[in-house]
Amino acid sequence: MYQQEISQQLNRDLAKYIVKEHVLIERGEVQRENLAALFENVMIINPSLELYLLDAEGQVIGHSMAPDKVKHRQVSLSPIKDFLANSSQGLIMGDDPGFEARQNSFSVAPIDIDEVRQGYIYAILGSEKITSITDVMQRSLIMRWSTTVVVIALGFAFVAGLMLFFFLMRKLRVLSQAMQDFKDSKLQPADAITRPDNRRLDEIENMTVTFQEMAERIHSQMQHLQEMESTRREMVANVSHDLRTPLSALSGFLETLQLKSEELSETEKQAYLKIANDNAQRLTRLVEELFELAKLDANETRPREEPISLAELAFDVSHKFYLRAIEKNIHFDVIVDETVPQVSADVGMIERVLDNLIDNSFKHTPDQGHIRLQVAPRPNAVEIAVSDTGSGIPSEELPHVLKRFYHKASRSSADESQAGLGLGLAIASRIVELHGSRLSVDSVLHQGTTFRFSLPASG
Repeated sequence: MYQQEISQQLNRDLAKYIVKEHVLIERGEVQRENLAALFENVMIINPSLELYLLDAEGQVIGHSMAPDKVKHRQVSLSPIKDFLANSSQGLIMGDDPGFEARQNSFSVAPIDIDEVRQGYIYAILGSEKITSITDVMQRSLIMRWSTTVVVIALGFAFVAGLMLFFFLMRKLRVLSQAMQDFKDSKLQPADAITRPDNRRLDEIENMTVTFQEMAERIHSQMQHLQEMESTRREMVANVSHDLRTPLSALSGFLETLQLKSEELSETEKQAYLKIANDNAQRLTRLVEELFELAKLDANETRPREEPISLAELAFDVSHKFYLRAIEKNIHFDVIVDETVPQVSADVGMIERVLDNLIDNSFKHTPDQGHIRLQVAPRPNAVEIAVSDTGSGIPSEELPHVLKRFYHKASRSSADESQAGLGLGLAIASRIVELHGSRLSVDSVLHQGTTFRFSLPASG
């Protein structure tokens, strides 16, 4: 192609000189004698040229070739027009009439008479002989270059293979060492590799990172399982303790009634039966709370949210505790801002939360104390707070007070008989979590405690 481009640039004006020096078409007739003389001179001067006389449509109407050498007689005019339109363009290939489907470099000039296009002189710059010689030399050159390239490629592939093998083995050793360290350290994850900011990890590095992330997750899950096992043991101990107390009392008083039924008066019998019944009810309540908390943790109970009025719900719940407040001589106030919007929540679950929080306040508030249920608007939400002037909670116990089965270290014997496992607060906290909120607690020892949570406004 380079040779053809040089030849085309050198002979660009060849056809123009031929048209200028020879009259080939006159009054619409081909001057055969002039054409034959031209062809003879060209073959003597430059036998590599092949001349063709084309009409205005690109049809071959004369040529310097033997008759059997012309394979087709139509030449495409598009390359000819490109050649004539742009002298600075690179190699332009045109149809070669000596071959069925082949293009070659050429020179062309128009033949115009009185500004009317009569035809073209079309010169193929590479004859059939030159083309054959070029093909042989090209195949030889390609063979030499191909052999050289193959040898260089094999050498490069060998060196690249050694380097790739080295890097792969190095990265595989890192992964193997991480796995061995994980095994030897009793499932302790190794230090994670640093992810580069300017490039992506390859497959082996990504596998190493994935393994380390998996090791960290396994370690985290094992720690979680150990914590769950510790919690389970503590739960079993606490459940055994809290269930054993009412069971022992129930069994003891029933056994006393059975053995000393004739010796006891009717008043004593009724007193024993009342104590046994209270312990049976306490035992039933503990078992029900355990089942309820288990369902909440297993997501078997999901909130059925609907628009509700917390103002109306607060007054409805407060009616349950007015008699209890009178009996214990406790001031129970309900403060509700009537402008609070409706919230989207499960009315039954939120009622259970309020019941548990208010019941907890009554358990720890002495006579002449004060309990307050407050409902107030907040930006795009409604806040509910239950406050009391009870015994309060020590600061070191505040982070644990909402945990299930948590026993206060400072609990008195009187509180122990009422507080049980402390599942009421755990159930309330879990219900609030299912509504996408969080139950918080603030307390000052010997001054009181406040539980509060918020629910998003409906609509």
